[in-house]
Amino acid sequence: MSRAKALILELLSQANIEINGPKDDDIHVHHNAFYDRVLKEGALGLGESYMDKWWDCRALDIFFTKIFQANLTDKIKNSKRFLFKILLNKLFNFQNYHRAFEVGRKHYDLDDNLFQNMLDSRMNYTCGYWHNVNNLEEAQLAKLELICQKLLLKPGMRMLDIGCGWGGFAKYAAEKYHVEVVGITISKAQQLLAQKLCNHLPIEIRLEDYRQLHGKFDRIASIGMFEHVGFKNYNTFMKVVKNCLHENGLFLLHTIGNNKATMTNEWITKYIFPNGMIPSIKLIADASENDFVMEDWHNFGADYDKTLMAWHHNISYRWPHLPKKYDERFQRMWSYYLLSCAGAFRARKMQLWQIVFSPQGIFNGYQAPRSIVKVAPASQDYATIL
Repeated sequence: MSRAKALILELLSQANIEINGPKDDDIHVHHNAFYDRVLKEGALGLGESYMDKWWDCRALDIFFTKIFQANLTDKIKNSKRFLFKILLNKLFNFQNYHRAFEVGRKHYDLDDNLFQNMLDSRMNYTCGYWHNVNNLEEAQLAKLELICQKLLLKPGMRMLDIGCGWGGFAKYAAEKYHVEVVGITISKAQQLLAQKLCNHLPIEIRLEDYRQLHGKFDRIASIGMFEHVGFKNYNTFMKVVKNCLHENGLFLLHTIGNNKATMTNEWITKYIFPNGMIPSIKLIADASENDFVMEDWHNFGADYDKTLMAWHHNISYRWPHLPKKYDERFQRMWSYYLLSCAGAFRARKMQLWQIVFSPQGIFNGYQAPRSIVKVAPASQDYATIL
């Protein structure tokens, strides 16, 4: 037995995972070079070897839950490679303006069909709120309503949606709360579809980086976009938001969070979200403390496990209906992405935060909702348009 194999076996045993074992979360190795590749390349080697069919697992989500619970990801990092990546991230701003649209081209512009077959009818590509709901559709609707209630939306307000995706939140807020919305995205495909879906409403969808923003708004929301900003730009992001927000306004930040500041998984940044970075509490606090009062901090990270598993269920069932360009290698990559992330949230290594900020503090205090009354679908849902 090679040294690499012996070490991997020892590490996996700490998570109660066997090689070629009988459990659904045991892995079955088909290529002997798997062990050296994982030790040498860490998370990148583990993910790429799965895409290359060097190993399989019947329950990737459980496998990764155990991996994260046993902290094995920290133990298989190649020290020189990891330290070099940390150095690069300290020296260079990988989320500068010239790179801002890269994730749009490589991920969000993939194909509307892919996301339509995976997501709910409103195409919400962020964590649902699974409080007192039964399925993904209800969870995403509850999330939209929760955000609207936290922002204290009222008819006639002007709202900014930073990272508006396919316009699901903008459309919901405009229809139910009668607000005017400006949404920005760095994805051309998202902009085109969002404009089509929202063309009958007081909504403007711009292809724009947050650093280009101008104007004043009563409310600002950023839902699942902060993960693309990067720690070198957090102060700039907060300054831009403050400059765009009226003095008596509210800003809601909905973002994935890490328990501690660390470099993003290398496989994720190569294959799924280029230049991505997950913030920590400290990084957000440091960036916001000079510009905002933090009114509320809500963590429902466990709900992302349910959301990701629902997305995986949807896309797994609908693969035969997608274009042939989504071949077996792409399917393995996509399943690995969804299920590995589900495992991380299930193990509570990653969180989902909704943070409400005000520029000067809400007079007499702010009370954020946690429970909401189940809401009915909007007057015209996406399924009738697409």
